[in-house]
Amino acid sequence: MASENELRAFIARHRVLLDREREAEVERSSLLLSNCGPKLLEQKGLALGGLGIASVNIGLGGKTIVELERPAAYHTTPIFPPHTLRPGDLARIEENVSEGPARKKATAKSKKAEATGITQSRSAEGVVYKVSDVRIVIAIDAKEASSDELDLPERCRLVKLANSVTYDRMDKTLDLLEKVVLPNSVTSNDKNIPTLTPLIRVLMGMAAPSARVPVEGLTFFDESLNPSQREAVKFALESPEVACIHGPPGTGKTHTLIEIIRQLSTVTPSNPKPLRLLICGASNLSVDNILERLLALPPPASGEKLKVTRVGHPARVMAHEGVLDSTLEAKASRSDQALLAKDVKNELEAALDLLSGKGKGAKVKPLRGADRKKMWEEVRALRKEYRQREGGVIETVLGESQVVLATCYSSGGRQLKNHQFDAVIIDEATQAMEAVCWIPIFKAKKLILAGDPMQLPPTILSEDDRKKKRSDAKLKSAPSKAKTGQKPPIARQSKREKATAAPPPDVAANVDEEPGPPSSSDSDDSDGSDSDAESGEDERTEIGKGESPQPFKTRSTEKGKPKRDMRKKQGLRPPRSLETTLFDRLEKMYGPRIKRMLNVQYRMHAEIAAFPSKAMYQNKLMSHPSVAAHLLRDLPNAKASSEDEEKELLTTPVAFFDTAGCEYYERTEGDGDEGSRCNENEATIVKNYVDQLASVGILASQIAIVTPYQAQVTLLSSLLRPVYGLDLEIGSVDGMQGREKEVIVMSLVRSNDKREVGFLKDKRRLNVAMTRAKMHLCVVGDSSTLKHGGKFLKSWMTWLETHADVRYAGLE
Repeated sequence: MASENELRAFIARHRVLLDREREAEVERSSLLLSNCGPKLLEQKGLALGGLGIASVNIGLGGKTIVELERPAAYHTTPIFPPHTLRPGDLARIEENVSEGPARKKATAKSKKAEATGITQSRSAEGVVYKVSDVRIVIAIDAKEASSDELDLPERCRLVKLANSVTYDRMDKTLDLLEKVVLPNSVTSNDKNIPTLTPLIRVLMGMAAPSARVPVEGLTFFDESLNPSQREAVKFALESPEVACIHGPPGTGKTHTLIEIIRQLSTVTPSNPKPLRLLICGASNLSVDNILERLLALPPPASGEKLKVTRVGHPARVMAHEGVLDSTLEAKASRSDQALLAKDVKNELEAALDLLSGKGKGAKVKPLRGADRKKMWEEVRALRKEYRQREGGVIETVLGESQVVLATCYSSGGRQLKNHQFDAVIIDEATQAMEAVCWIPIFKAKKLILAGDPMQLPPTILSEDDRKKKRSDAKLKSAPSKAKTGQKPPIARQSKREKATAAPPPDVAANVDEEPGPPSSSDSDDSDGSDSDAESGEDERTEIGKGESPQPFKTRSTEKGKPKRDMRKKQGLRPPRSLETTLFDRLEKMYGPRIKRMLNVQYRMHAEIAAFPSKAMYQNKLMSHPSVAAHLLRDLPNAKASSEDEEKELLTTPVAFFDTAGCEYYERTEGDGDEGSRCNENEATIVKNYVDQLASVGILASQIAIVTPYQAQVTLLSSLLRPVYGLDLEIGSVDGMQGREKEVIVMSLVRSNDKREVGFLKDKRRLNVAMTRAKMHLCVVGDSSTLKHGGKFLKSWMTWLETHADVRYAGLE
């Protein structure tokens, strides 16, 4: 059981790590914005220039919704260039700035205004609401929009900012957690502190998970579930406090979650009382995916469909009308109480149109002076009235909803402030920082986590910075080693300290030193024969049988001394980094008994799945017969003109264009080693191969090109977009997680004399990339560089040379 000191150390360590992450994000954003010109900012994907305002409306919560586009007057295409702006990001709309004399003139004008004391800001900060290829929508808070600051320029640009709002909410959540688990920290002024539930006690190591409560008479709604999926559903239903579901690529994790939701929310012999559920995800995409699946379910025998409501802003413009209809905004607008609120909203929008000079009828000049000030006062009054009326509508809609869906972050918003649930389900839990998962956990008595610790972890900027500093330190110490042939004194000293010295105060005496799922820093020490500690699976526990794990035994070293089994469960330990997720930590604390793994995949050809199964999942990942042998020739649109063409392009599951010896070296875009990398020769190989696939009938919509570097994404887009348009998907590895395509073409980029591979060492990133393909995987890379990037890359190169169709990569 975790002691008070351990609890304090755990929370304190999280605060330290979150502060570092906040500082890293603010520092990186500030440096880029201050040092980069407009063009370079756009190249780095941090800004979009030359935008025009398409519309201004009022959204949920009285927010001002500004829709931006690329006007035809300034651009040859309405499609945005590659960028990193995503829903939930903080961004600023400001006057468009160009390079050269115009920029200098604008700067001089700004300085003159500051000197005279007459300034008029024509910018506004908000949150990215929706993103499409031709439109980006920004939600500006009512406070920001309640003054002349919303006098936006006709031609503007959008700049990505460091988002500290997310960290503020996570900090408050940690404060709340401290008050719950450490009653001595609660002052007399503290109100609305949640109770210390059995769930919280288990998650914080204050008590062991309770024994499973058998579910009698369980009947599955979906009879197609395989044995491992059924066992996962049963395990989730029978676990009183927490259950983890490990879903490798293509194993039907979402399919399994839908069955769990139906079992918990429906009256059945095994569930006499329907539960109220909160469904969360690390991203809007995962939440919307579950919502679409729920809406597609047939109505139950009672004839009444499940009442579901989506809180927050959907991540994309939905093609499915039912998804839009299920959002809180849409449901609130249809209620009887919404009529008066709608009238107020119409008045608000009319007032805003007058302020911006876009009123009905002939061109209206924007209001100025006293008239403008009077109109803004009216806008503020209307906003206040609108929020009051809207609040009552929202409370009614959510009160009637049995299933509420939101991202982990948005579940802490004002709409759900006073709502409690019987259970919370968090999808993509292995992509979310633990602190953000605690936001919805306080609202429920039971927790179900789903994810795959063998895929991408949360993106941690501060971790990357620390790794870079360690790398720089190694480079600086290299000359002294070369001259003396010995380790420098500092290295010998650190080795002694490692064995004897106490950890620093912010880490506490029991900082987690157990190896969890591999991070990008240790993945180069791993290969296909890694121990179970890498995946968290005990091979002696048969997945799907529900058996209790056998006691762990210690292993002996060659000297006969007992060595602690690294898989042995731990107590509560402060994490090394924010990459350690709640899913990872629970697995370390309680061992394999805390989770069930889905072991049948329905996506990949057996040959494509073979290496990931061996390297990441201990050969436990099996291919379902429906996909084990499917090939491109099985597609109705595939048509080869000769047997050789069919064999080369349509009947080969894995192809490898090895550029070793071709001297197709990478180059760096941007500032020295800091910039992103691209490889022009590899891009040409990819283009030629896509052309060949298209020649045998493979559609652009059936192909995705994946590469680790943004500069390569930009280069490939310039080569292929003019030919294949938006149907051909080109993106980074991070953007492809959770996706699948018939064909995946991977461009690995790295090729150099130094044999450096960068973050390709991260086996989880490569695992994501290689498991997106359904029928055909094509890899383009330099084996002579990549095989020196650690055991995992070396074993993958060896596997490709043995099992793939290795092809000559020379350009003719």
